[in-house]
Amino acid sequence: MKQREKIAVLIPCYNEEATISTVIADFKRELPEADIYVYDNNSTDKTYELAVRGGAIVKKEPRQGKGNVIRQMFFDIDADYYLMVDGDDTYPAEAVHGLLEKLRSGEADMVIGDRLSNGTYFDENKRPFHDFGNNLVKNSIAKLYKADIKDVMTGYRGFNQIFVKSFPIMSSGFQIETELTIHALDKKFKLVEVPIDYRDRPEGSESKLNTFSDGFKVIMMIIKMCKDYKPLLFFGIWTIIFFILGLLVGVPVIREFMVTGLISRIPSAILSTGLMTMAMLSLITGLILDTVVSNAKKEYELNLYHVYHEQQKEK
Repeated sequence: MKQREKIAVLIPCYNEEATISTVIADFKRELPEADIYVYDNNSTDKTYELAVRGGAIVKKEPRQGKGNVIRQMFFDIDADYYLMVDGDDTYPAEAVHGLLEKLRSGEADMVIGDRLSNGTYFDENKRPFHDFGNNLVKNSIAKLYKADIKDVMTGYRGFNQIFVKSFPIMSSGFQIETELTIHALDKKFKLVEVPIDYRDRPEGSESKLNTFSDGFKVIMMIIKMCKDYKPLLFFGIWTIIFFILGLLVGVPVIREFMVTGLISRIPSAILSTGLMTMAMLSLITGLILDTVVSNAKKEYELNLYHVYHEQQKEK
C-alpha cells in the first residue's frame, strides 16, 4: 500500500510574536495534512509560546542565524516535500499549492516563490537599498551561471527530499537563500520559479536585516562561492590583474634595456617579475582547483545517484 505523502512546512523564527500565530493558522488552513515546524532562534519575545499554542511542532535552535536554523531543520525532519517560509507573514500561504504542484510533478527539485515578477515586492517594500542588494546578487549569479533567476533571495521555497538530504549548508546567516540558489544551479538541480504576491511586514513586526552589514556579507559570500564553485574564473581574474600590472611596471624597464643595454630601474624590474610570478601562480592555482572541483562534482553525482535509487527502493 502506498505510504501517505509527508509534507513539512519549515518556519525559522526570531522575535516574530506579532505574526507567527497568523502564519501557522494560514498554513494549517491551506495544508491541513502537513506537519508545521517552528524552530525558535533565541527569541526574546513570546514567539515560542505562541507557536506552541498555535499547534506547531516547536523546537529551539541555540546557534544564532537563519542558516544554522535551516541546517538543523534539514537534519531533523524527514518528509517527501519541504516548504520553507519566513515567520513574518510577508508570503501568502495560499501560494503554497503552486509550489507543491511543481515538486509533485517532478518539474522541480527546488521551487522558488518569486516576489519580483509581478511587481508586488517593489510596491510593498519600503527599503530601496534592499532592491539594490537583490539586483546585485541576481545579476552576479546570472553572470556566473548564465541563468535567468529573477528572485535569488526570497525566503519562500519548496524542496523535494533528494535536494534537502544532499545539500551541505555552509552559511550561518540569512545568506542561506543565495547559497540554496547557487547550489541548485551548480549541481544542475531542476529549478523553477513561481510568481507570488508579496506584502510588507505588518505594523509591530520589524525586519532583522541590516542593509549594509548584511549586504556586505552577501557580497563576500558571492566572492567565496565564485572561488569555491568557479575557481578557474576567480583565479583567472587575478591572473589578468597581475599580468596587466606586471606589464605596466615592466614595459619601461624592457624599453630602457633595449635602448641602453642597462637596467637602472631595479625596484621596477623586481616588482614586475614578482607580479608576473603571481600571475603564473594564480593561473596554475585556478587550473588545479578547477580539476579538483570537477572531480568533486563527479563524486557528488555518483553519491546522488545512489541516494536517489535508495529512496526509490524504499517507496
